[in-house]
Amino acid sequence: MLKEHYNVIEAHGNTNCFSEQNFNRLLVTMKERIVPEGSHLFWEGDYSDKLFYIKRGRVKLTKSTDEGKELILYMYQAGDMVGQADPFFSTKHSFTAEVIEESEVGVIEQKDLEILICQHCDFAIDFMKWMGIHHRLTQTKFRDLMMYGKPGALCSTLIRLGNTYGEKSSDGENILINKKITHTDLSNMIGATRESVNRMLSDLRKKDAVEYENGMIVIKDLGMLQEICHCELCPNEICRI
Repeated sequence: MLKEHYNVIEAHGNTNCFSEQNFNRLLVTMKERIVPEGSHLFWEGDYSDKLFYIKRGRVKLTKSTDEGKELILYMYQAGDMVGQADPFFSTKHSFTAEVIEESEVGVIEQKDLEILICQHCDFAIDFMKWMGIHHRLTQTKFRDLMMYGKPGALCSTLIRLGNTYGEKSSDGENILINKKITHTDLSNMIGATRESVNRMLSDLRKKDAVEYENGMIVIKDLGMLQEICHCELCPNEICRI
């Protein structure tokens, strides 16, 4: 495939629902921390008493089975807030948050979050919006994973990756996923084997729906992927990885 010029697709973090004033209130409460690649913000089963705002880097949220199988549920990047939000309740994390690039994060203690919610009703409304976005993201992901089989789940995941890390070609026809995503990563995202992902990607390449460029996936026929996964054209803040 000939090298093309690509333009970055603007991707917004999941904190865009906060007004500037309320986001600044969050920033004031944060304690900055540098977290090295390969470490963890929290483990499944840890007490959920903090939220983490990613200023730089990437974090993935995973769920593990008793057999050791890992399912990647979310991939977070700069501008995202990570954590299990249960203000006024003592709960435990249902997932593990692993740092996949050295990250700079702001740590928000639950007690500080509760004070903001109690003192500012407009902040409480924005925080409810943030929680609502998370619920919708989770619901649409499980819809894609369960309703249209593994091919539908894979196509949905490729579309979400394109919305999150995508760069459009100068003619607007192709989308380069500007992160190296392995077949093992894709299999962990949709709960399939690596061999079945290899086979499905090979089929999509034969149909000229996807291609590879320098080891990265290029979406050539977005419409075909949308048709396979019965895309409902969710907004980008929901249709993301």
